Amino acid sequence: MAERAIVVVQVRLGSTRLPRKALAEIGGRPMLAHVAGRAAAIPGIAGVVVATTVNAADDELVARAREAGLDCIRGSEADVLDRFRLAAHETKADAVVRVTADCPLLDPAVSGHVLAEYLRRRPSIDYVSNVHEPTYPDGLDTEVVSVEALETAAREARLPSDREHVTPYLWRQPERFRLANVEHDENLSGHRWTVDTEADLSFVRGVFEVLGREADRAGLTEVLKVVTEHPELRALNAGIRRNEGFERSLAAEGRAATSSQRTTR
Repeated sequence: MAERAIVVVQVRLGSTRLPRKALAEIGGRPMLAHVAGRAAAIPGIAGVVVATTVNAADDELVARAREAGLDCIRGSEADVLDRFRLAAHETKADAVVRVTADCPLLDPAVSGHVLAEYLRRRPSIDYVSNVHEPTYPDGLDTEVVSVEALETAAREARLPSDREHVTPYLWRQPERFRLANVEHDENLSGHRWTVDTEADLSFVRGVFEVLGREADRAGLTEVLKVVTEHPELRALNAGIRRNEGFERSLAAEGRAATSSQRTTR
């Protein structure tokens, strides 16, 4: 029987660098709506659930999400790993597809490719991503993990960074968990299409403006064409390191990120 794969979109309004970014307007709609719509178009998934916090500050987010017909689960702000465990349990998932709400240019075809690789290799695989090592633009990150592996991490992980960033406990232990990575033919990891700063938001809004009516259907190829033809857009957020939030989490624990660790969210 085919595995039931659920997309879990992690989101909160209390971002330190760009507060309320999930509700920032892009092309006339909030960023979360773009992410959820693209996530719903991933081939092979059984549904999408928004995983946010129990904080009162996220009540508005939940209300807006439910008005848009999105299912929501709520849990600890710091323990994102447990939020994912709860989402998997509530949706009776066999596998979880992890995406974040700051990726409004997420490509369903790319994410679907990662999921297809996971399903093709089951049951002899626990985790498949396109970020270890990254060859896709930052903002197309997709991780697929079995519920069994997710529950093991939720039960055993102790480091705050493992709880906050969901999957490090798994990919730090290749001798224990069966891992795989999907790579693009060309290394495009230097492109930054995620939203963590005002500069990132300006970039994404610029891309949507150029694409116009085609924005909602644009994938990797179309967005790459835009940034190639409009280098001034790419310059807006050039120089921002990939996944600085994870580096800050490790620094708080007195640890430094390796090159592969810098690719996680």
